[in-house]
Amino acid sequence: MKIAQVSPLYESVPPKSYGGTERVVSYLTEELVAQGHDVTLFASGDSKTKARLISPCKRSLRTDPSCTDPIAHHVLMLEQIAKLDGEFDIVHYHVDYLHYHWSRRQRRPHVTTLHGRLDLPHLVPLYREFREVPVVSISNAQRRPLPWINWRGTVYHGLSDDLHTFRAHPDDYLAFVGRISPEKGLDHAIEIAGRTGMNLKIAAKVDRADREYFERSIEPLLCQPHVEYLGEANQDEKNLLMGGAVALLVPINWPEPFGLVMIEAMACGAPVIAYKRGSVPELIEEGVTGFIVRDMEEAIQAVEKAFTFDRARCRRRFLERFSASRMTRDYLNIYAEITGAVVEDANITERYSAWTRLSA
Repeated sequence: MKIAQVSPLYESVPPKSYGGTERVVSYLTEELVAQGHDVTLFASGDSKTKARLISPCKRSLRTDPSCTDPIAHHVLMLEQIAKLDGEFDIVHYHVDYLHYHWSRRQRRPHVTTLHGRLDLPHLVPLYREFREVPVVSISNAQRRPLPWINWRGTVYHGLSDDLHTFRAHPDDYLAFVGRISPEKGLDHAIEIAGRTGMNLKIAAKVDRADREYFERSIEPLLCQPHVEYLGEANQDEKNLLMGGAVALLVPINWPEPFGLVMIEAMACGAPVIAYKRGSVPELIEEGVTGFIVRDMEEAIQAVEKAFTFDRARCRRRFLERFSASRMTRDYLNIYAEITGAVVEDANITERYSAWTRLSA
């Protein structure tokens, strides 16, 4: 198939450090190329890929101090896609709803993976208007606020089999990896580690929007002797950190749509101890790949269980459920369904094309 993958421009593909969506786009793109598909990746110019790369900007927008309007670059990218529209069998978007007004008027098959939270009130009128747009969820929990839109499947993220190193025997610390923000629960992770007498190693970034929260609520906690803040980590650093951890703490207090760090830990054989929110019950198998807990007290008890955890079984289960090849196979099935249904769905496109002609 001739497939276009459309990534957000905030991080490179793959990201140099933190970046969930762009990392998944990279794994999917490279696996599609490896399977013989003709793939074009629309992403920032500092991306690395075996696919054809088309870029509206030279570098990832988060690392570009001169970027004051990221939407402008995304609009330019959509125009680049429009100019090449006839080249693709399907266009796979990962940029939320930015393209909806344009893609609904085109005959080219397309699908959008929604990577973010959907429980926000302002999304309801938007999706009422664009309810025919074909979309994919990254967990079943993500769908709950908008069960009536055009879901074409749920595809769990996948990682390359050789990306992470299995560690049968961890070191003596707990880990927290990701982003420092109120919903991620780092303050809980610090307290859990302290109350269990464990050291906590933190590899996390602070977005501009969360800087005030970090300085007010988290930075004062980092001076405690059991806490080590490492800053933002790249892939190799995360691999070493999670592989050496007794467990990864994920004490989230929001409806996490997926949580890539959880399967990254599983790939290393490290159990995940996570609060029962969002996708957690779908991803973690109790006692097999981690422990699902309701609160801090249960998390503390789970840390004790982590010392006798079967890390080899955890790694095997990761390979069965969360490989890049499985993710790619799932997406190819959805691509086939959508491209096979294009004639059936053409009446929707024609209706909007007619509306456009009348409006002109």
